[in-house]
Amino acid sequence: MPTESAPLSNSVHRPFQGAGAADLLLLPAPPRLTLKRVFDVTAALCGLIALAPLLLGIALVVKCTTPGPVLFRQQRHGQSGKLFKVYKFRTMHSEQCDQSGIRQSVTDDPRVTSVGRFLRRSNFDEMPQLFNVLKGEMSLVGPRPHVPGMLAAGVPYEQFDGRYQSRHRVKPGITGLAQVEGYRGETKDAHAARMRLNYDLRYIETQSMALDLKIIFGTIVREFFKGNGY
Repeated sequence: MPTESAPLSNSVHRPFQGAGAADLLLLPAPPRLTLKRVFDVTAALCGLIALAPLLLGIALVVKCTTPGPVLFRQQRHGQSGKLFKVYKFRTMHSEQCDQSGIRQSVTDDPRVTSVGRFLRRSNFDEMPQLFNVLKGEMSLVGPRPHVPGMLAAGVPYEQFDGRYQSRHRVKPGITGLAQVEGYRGETKDAHAARMRLNYDLRYIETQSMALDLKIIFGTIVREFFKGNGY
């Protein structure tokens, strides 16, 4: 089980004080977006070029091992709540894919293919989202995009915590602070759901280029080398 990280201040463990969730949603995101966009596009292009042989190999294996499309497309909430289609390598049997995304993946999920298990453990299934970054729908770093009607502890996230809509102030990311701190995957547990949101909001309030680089490095170490996905 992931453990709670010590360095965060107590403010992460309780609702933010001051402006309400509706007010926070209307506030402009902190400056630096132009530099962030240049970094996103440059890094995404370099990544796609460098990883092209790997991406083509994964696409070929997915296509040859199970019937169905190579890519899985699913609607997610983007900046300001606008819907867009996120790209992933398909990891489930085509007839069992959940387009709504409300039925979350679990450990040893029977819907996942044998190739899909490897892709999820290594998080290679997320790499097509570099195209979402190029299209301007996502950033390399930010809160992970959620499906409409995302549940937390069995209820819609916006009912579970009134601050939820504030996470849509910025573009969603391929990775984020919550993920490197160990809060990814299922949100059935109330504590895990709350902590994921706390870290998402903490990122929005403290984001910087240095923090983005730290999160990217942490993601490479935690996800690609240690294989924490499922």
